[in-house]
Amino acid sequence: MKLRSRVFGIIAAAALVSTTLTGCSSSNELIIATDLPLQGSSFDSNDSTNKAIELYLKQQGYKAGDFKVKLKIYDNATAAKGGWDDAQCAANAQAHVANKAEVAVMGTYNSGCAKIIVPILNQDPTGPMAMISDANTNPGLTKAWNPGEPEVYYPSGVRNYGRVCTTDDFQGAAAAQFAQSIGVKSVYVLNDTQTYGQGVGQAFTTEANKIGLKVLSSGANGEGWDAKQTSYEALFTKIKALSPDMVYVAGIFDNNGGQLMKDKVKVLGDNTKVKVMAPDGFTGYPEFNKMAEAEGVYLSFAGLSTDLLLANNPTGAGATFVAAYKAEYGVDPVGSYPLYGVAAVQIIMAAIAGSDGTRAGVQKAIFSGAGISISANDSVLGKAVALDPATGDTNAIDITIEQVKGGAETTVTAWTIK
Repeated sequence: MKLRSRVFGIIAAAALVSTTLTGCSSSNELIIATDLPLQGSSFDSNDSTNKAIELYLKQQGYKAGDFKVKLKIYDNATAAKGGWDDAQCAANAQAHVANKAEVAVMGTYNSGCAKIIVPILNQDPTGPMAMISDANTNPGLTKAWNPGEPEVYYPSGVRNYGRVCTTDDFQGAAAAQFAQSIGVKSVYVLNDTQTYGQGVGQAFTTEANKIGLKVLSSGANGEGWDAKQTSYEALFTKIKALSPDMVYVAGIFDNNGGQLMKDKVKVLGDNTKVKVMAPDGFTGYPEFNKMAEAEGVYLSFAGLSTDLLLANNPTGAGATFVAAYKAEYGVDPVGSYPLYGVAAVQIIMAAIAGSDGTRAGVQKAIFSGAGISISANDSVLGKAVALDPATGDTNAIDITIEQVKGGAETTVTAWTIK
């Protein structure tokens, strides 16, 4: 995706950003912001992430080292879009820079939004301002992927972005390998034409070709579907003539994924006849899971599912935290990304504690020297978590394979890249 020059000029729009501030207020407090889409189908999961972070900060007494902290919540979605919006992401970025008490951002959920926000925070004259994501998986944010990446996102020449989940070059490869393991021999790849969908579609296609799956779609990342279409019957009629064993749906459910699935089943039959697999852009959506057409769909998650995290360490910090979340809110967190949101905030809190309380100090704590690591005993992910200070990528390359059964995401297995 090319960054538009107008992204760097939307200062006035910062006044339109929707935010919520929680925590005790005092003149010497620092602010951690979250920047997530809180409208549309992804609301449930991202609302759970914000609630989980709020609970974690409460458990820490709203303190990181000698500093008091509070949480400010930003919404990068619009009602008109029904999901993240590029102009809103740009406005949020300017608002982060303008709010002098903010020292770091947890987010974003969508890689395309991150590609707008990161370079604006990177050019903050009092920073760069750090951003740690729970959910961005597009490789180009941190490593060579498309032309000019990742350098285009760091115009200052200094890194300020990291993530606690793994990337789509691993997720896409794992999905292709899993597909082959269950007997799939041919596959048609679709993508939602956004940064994330194209990236994971490219990774899946590359690995599928490498391991000998027959890729029936053309192009490096498959065929794009138009989120504004009211029907995909013609698309699937074309695909039906090729007799694929599987359709790989690279994208996010917000982009009319419900209609896409309805028409897939209508034309190609249920998911036992022609299998469907989708990446983590379809995880954490109760609306999707409850669809009759979603039954049997395989999913990949760019990390360990909450089920696996708890099974791996049933008495650890993650299990204790999930129990506390349920006691606080009366329900379990939706999807697996809320724990990754807390993991990202653990990195930020440790950086604040080891800094001088400035944006530059927090960024330096994460992206210089040995960087930041969270011990297995303390990590809500049940294992030690560290970010590479040179790239911002996590040391944990975890992938979970799931399947929709009975209206819910169920864990199939953790997948090790071959």
